[in-house]
Amino acid sequence: MKVLVTGGSGFLGRGLCAALIARGYEVTSYQRGFSQAIEALGVRQVLGDLTDAATLIRACAGQDAVFHNAAKAGAWGSYESYYDANVRGTENVLAACRANGIARLVYTSTPSVTHSGRTPVEGGNEIDTPYGKNFKAPYPATKTLAEIAVLAANDATLATVALRPRLIWGPGDTQLLPRLVERARAGRLRFVAGGHNRMDTTYIDNAVQAHLAAFDHLAPGAACAGKAYFISNGEPTTAREIVNALLQAVDAPTVDGSIPYALAYAAGAVMEVLWRIFPLSGEPPMTRFLAEQLSTPHWYDISAARRDFGYVPAVTRAEGLRRTAADWTRHGAR
Repeated sequence: MKVLVTGGSGFLGRGLCAALIARGYEVTSYQRGFSQAIEALGVRQVLGDLTDAATLIRACAGQDAVFHNAAKAGAWGSYESYYDANVRGTENVLAACRANGIARLVYTSTPSVTHSGRTPVEGGNEIDTPYGKNFKAPYPATKTLAEIAVLAANDATLATVALRPRLIWGPGDTQLLPRLVERARAGRLRFVAGGHNRMDTTYIDNAVQAHLAAFDHLAPGAACAGKAYFISNGEPTTAREIVNALLQAVDAPTVDGSIPYALAYAAGAVMEVLWRIFPLSGEPPMTRFLAEQLSTPHWYDISAARRDFGYVPAVTRAEGLRRTAADWTRHGAR
């Protein structure tokens, strides 16, 4: 079995590459920069941008399946940059699959495609939770368009499925946990509206497990073909509990402070204007989208994934925290 993973050098991408290699598959990663970490796994690397259709087609030559995991994430940037990576890039991946007769595509989406401002989602399922509208950030807007394209491409020759893992964390994370630790130690971390809203998260091994389970069941006409699925640990917890449990696991200061939602939203709006007008580096510490995300309940029913491809999270939150603490002790932030 020959499998291509887009974004194989990223957090989830590395997990997918390692798991596929462990199965004895020949794995190729398509990404922009060379990675020593996946080189050590024995992963072949093809360097290129998702907007480079010709290079993508060559990278997909001879492959049996594709895991399309690469995307432009984050809460800040021009709409054009997100559209190029997430929409045009996904269209190019689909075209590369067609050009090479690839029969299976597993796409990494996000629950943010259903984000609708301050509207809470509590136990939402794939049927009753529609796509969001009037997005205040380009990431969910473009990921929605990409997911729609992937599901529409499902047919008798190319079976597609979209997975929506929520807040992936665990050993090897180079984004979420290091940022939380940095801000907590600097005294710059606050909850929005108390942090009492319940949220889903997904331990990294469970996210990988879900992708492999969907892949194993995916075929033209399969129950999961042409559908999207929420993925999580199935243990919704308040934002306050999630953040402080992660901080405790790595011996970082826990957080108690909070700012009102209205203040966070207003601050986000002002910062968005400032970051557009002036050449300020990095991302704004707050945006309107983040204010909504951090203060609104978002947790989902994962029974459809269990029904259609047998996804049952293997690692509990408590065990994931134990593993994260052990990894941090050994390696620290990476």
